[in-house]
Amino acid sequence: MNWLNSDAFTLLDQDIKWSDMTGNVIGLLGLALGWRRSLWSWPVQFLSGVILFAAFATAHLSGSAGKQVVVMVVAVYGYRQWHRGKQQGEDGHIAVRFATWGERAALLGAAAVGTLAVAGLFTAYPKLSWDPWPDAYIFVGTVVAMYAQARGMVEFWFAWLLVDVVGVPLNFANGFAFSGFVYIVYGALVLWGMRDWWLRSRRSTRPVLEGAPA
Repeated sequence: MNWLNSDAFTLLDQDIKWSDMTGNVIGLLGLALGWRRSLWSWPVQFLSGVILFAAFATAHLSGSAGKQVVVMVVAVYGYRQWHRGKQQGEDGHIAVRFATWGERAALLGAAAVGTLAVAGLFTAYPKLSWDPWPDAYIFVGTVVAMYAQARGMVEFWFAWLLVDVVGVPLNFANGFAFSGFVYIVYGALVLWGMRDWWLRSRRSTRPVLEGAPA
């Protein structure tokens, strides 16, 4: 498995690692499957997490490595949630919806408190992370985003965009250039997926609205 941590090639004066490239390409596939509301999104994201965990752990990025552990755990949870809920969709896929204001407040609160707590841990133990605050932000943001995805919330796409804003420069700064480059594609998929889920969530609520008393 040593070849995964070796350089594959150089792109724009940046060394591209096999693990970085392989894990992110698989992750892109998982995100695309999530856009299509396919159950296969979760096993694919699990595999991506395994590969990227090995990559980030060797670079002493504990937050990013820990994020991949979360990816794997939530992938199992998400698969179970979508497997139980897919019959609610009109085409055999998971039904999607907007979060309630209470759920949004809970997600934002969890993100803020979680980031403060994890950053405090990384600051107290510098060996865990060389970039404690952005690493903590990415770690917690990923937990929030994947939980929202598992619950079928449209807001999960917004959460991923906020994670990417910090994740791209952090990856370039720590030698994971392919992760930085691939997030351009991630951004496009996120925007397309957000539009698709947004429209589907509106269609799923339309019969209720039309049947409501005037």
